[in-house]
Amino acid sequence: MTATAPGSPTSDPARGARVELAPGAVPPESRYVNDDLLPVPVARRRWTTYNFAALWIGMAHNIPSWLLASGLVALGMDWLQAVVTIALANLIVLAPMLLTGHAGPKYGIPFPVLARASFGLRGANLPALIRAGVACAWFGIQTWIGGQGIFVLLGKIFGGWAEVSEIGGQPWTLWLCFLLFWALELAIIHRGMETLRRFENWAAPFVIVGALVLLGWITVKAGGVWPLLDQPSKLGWGADFWPVFFPSLMGMIAFWSTLSLNIPDFTRFAAGQRAQIRGQSLGLPTTMTLFALLSVFVTSGSQAVYGAPVWDPVALAAKTDNVFGLLFALVTVLIATLSVNLAANVVSPAYDLANLAPKRINFRTGALITGVVGVLIMPWKLTATPELYIFTWLGVVGGLLGTVAGILIADYWIVRRTVLELAELYLPEGRYWYTGGWNLRAVAAFVVGGVLAVGGSHSAPGKGPFPADGLIPFLRPLADYGWAVGLAAALLLYAVLMAPARGGRGR
Repeated sequence: MTATAPGSPTSDPARGARVELAPGAVPPESRYVNDDLLPVPVARRRWTTYNFAALWIGMAHNIPSWLLASGLVALGMDWLQAVVTIALANLIVLAPMLLTGHAGPKYGIPFPVLARASFGLRGANLPALIRAGVACAWFGIQTWIGGQGIFVLLGKIFGGWAEVSEIGGQPWTLWLCFLLFWALELAIIHRGMETLRRFENWAAPFVIVGALVLLGWITVKAGGVWPLLDQPSKLGWGADFWPVFFPSLMGMIAFWSTLSLNIPDFTRFAAGQRAQIRGQSLGLPTTMTLFALLSVFVTSGSQAVYGAPVWDPVALAAKTDNVFGLLFALVTVLIATLSVNLAANVVSPAYDLANLAPKRINFRTGALITGVVGVLIMPWKLTATPELYIFTWLGVVGGLLGTVAGILIADYWIVRRTVLELAELYLPEGRYWYTGGWNLRAVAAFVVGGVLAVGGSHSAPGKGPFPADGLIPFLRPLADYGWAVGLAAALLLYAVLMAPARGGRGR
């Protein structure tokens, strides 16, 4: 039986504790409510272990995650060092993923509503907009990569595709590919979450096949498997390795730190805690490690064949003259990029933007805004080099998002012991109203954790936007551990600041 009293949990031996709003518990005219932000009814929480595993397979097998592993090879690691770095990172990030994901099946709420418990009904817009901004940038990166991939591969099939007039320094045919791909993404997400679930179910295995085909092709070109494994590390395992390993590890964690925050946007549809725990545990670390293996083997093979590592799979696929192979690569790039961009970079900011103005922005409007902002940001330049992509972009993003994750975990697990008053997450002047809708203790923990995490951000001369000695020089030693520093500092500080409220009303 499912509880219907506002905020009261219930035990269901088959599915675990569930909470559902009683009819009329939240006035529909409340400015903090719309249909997309309300809890998912228990009857509609149907996602199984396979759905979550397929979701992660679809999200993990994409060009930017390929660039992660191949970028490590380009930075000097050998295949074993790159795979170990990525496998360890995904085991680490799985922990906060499962901790924040717990609220989804239990309460049926998305990330911005969960954030109201810790930041306040108005304050939740702070982490939500940070998460939305990151997602918009990722949406632009992914859409540009997808459009660029289509452009390159079509150029190989149709000669003269790139020999046209330019707009903004790029061939107009490239802009056409980009805009068509952008429109296709928004058309799919406009049909809702159920369409996304069905798309991920069949897209996931298709992308795996595409990656295996690319591996087989480069293996043949290289003359066997051994050349793929025989590329030596330029760093060794000594003093040259560790300065690259730790910031790379944080960068790998940061890649999915976005989802470690907003995973309730998906787990709110889960059939139970077991479905989300098993599905994510089976889906994330295993598929990312497998894809890392494929990526580094292919990149190592390209180094053996062409004398230098080709870290972009689209550029590598374009080196073949086989029309069928190019068409297959084109479809694989299309599906892989659609799969991750829709799930990771449109769903969550759509909810985040809806939380900003629930009466004016619904899920579909939020998705459209995401698409427009993702183009206006023009973030594709961030993938120009491995240094910018891994160290600058992922490092800074990871530090800030790790800070938010620390606050959410401390609030949900330490302060509230997973017990939320569900109806009051939508009601002003309730226990989550704090000071004018803001929990100033959460804001303080975010500011301190964020400064510690990213204050020491630095770049090698000519390699990035930061000073060589760091934005705040004495924090420079912490910059390589930004995600971990932000999460730990914010978690501990928030728990201390909220200690007087523990056991009470959480105010």
